[in-house]
Amino acid sequence: MKIVSALAFVSTASAFMPSTAPKFGTSLNLKQDFLEASPYYDQSAVITNVYKNKAPFTGKIVSTKRIVGPKATGETCHIIIDHNGDFPYWEGQSWGVIPPGVREKDGKPHAVRLYSIASSRYGDDMTGKTGSLCVRRATYWCPELQAEDPAKKGICSNFLCDTQPGDEVMMTGPAGKVMLMPEEDPNTDYIMVATGTGIAPFRGFVRRLFFEDTPAANAYKGEAWLFLGVANSDALLYDDEFQDAKARFPENFRLDYALSREQENKKGGKMYIQDKVEEYADEVFNKLDNGAHIYFCGLKGMMPGIQDMLAEVCKSKGLDYEEWIKGLKAKKQWHVEVY
Repeated sequence: MKIVSALAFVSTASAFMPSTAPKFGTSLNLKQDFLEASPYYDQSAVITNVYKNKAPFTGKIVSTKRIVGPKATGETCHIIIDHNGDFPYWEGQSWGVIPPGVREKDGKPHAVRLYSIASSRYGDDMTGKTGSLCVRRATYWCPELQAEDPAKKGICSNFLCDTQPGDEVMMTGPAGKVMLMPEEDPNTDYIMVATGTGIAPFRGFVRRLFFEDTPAANAYKGEAWLFLGVANSDALLYDDEFQDAKARFPENFRLDYALSREQENKKGGKMYIQDKVEEYADEVFNKLDNGAHIYFCGLKGMMPGIQDMLAEVCKSKGLDYEEWIKGLKAKKQWHVEVY
């Protein structure tokens, strides 16, 4: 596959609220081949848990930027962290973050929070010395106060969304292997299903396959199909990058959005992620029959609706849902990371 440069930019400003959803990306100038295994698809040396709770890594904030528009439901930030090349990872892995301070109830340090990494192994600046997180600020609306209750806000997400350039972040990991891309067969199709910040690992996938000069990108001939569910257009994440990939590689990248507050499903109800996938059920099932890998990432509440939909499709096709899922898992085609 021919590799092209993405004409965009890296912001170094702190979080802000724009009038429209801002673009986010980076300009790619160097060949990305210096962090590859040999051969590039060999995952035997993928490392995990190099840094642990008692001996974490200290990263430094490069930038924190709000990446949703004013009508989005909540605030989501893209956070770039400098690790100086000392905290390598693969696409699909997660970093743990230990927020500063201690718990009020017992004075013990806060627990680690895991975040899927939202960049390729080369980072947004292509140096291999940074990594990015996609974080939604967790807040709690108190019905009695008719206001947000700061005592119940998410400790770690608010810490990260409030960071400034130069701030230190205590980190663990990298964690996980379940979301790695099997790259040995360049004809493999990837079906990526995300809700909200669950888009993070798939941004890393898309950048590796379509925006970087990597061996994986040069070899890739399959189709990567991304489904993203958010509330409305202002809540879309990394849309500029995905639209660019779609325009440049129409035969290799597909993109479908489920906007629950702007679209209707076939029954006249809100369009949720399972409804959008169901629209293409025959294609999705055919791809899986032919060896495609399917990935799910987002809030754990996304899975019951998806599983119910898949069970109904199986029933319509005369398939036993449990056996069908069992078969996908046995062939390592089924990847789930929810939180």
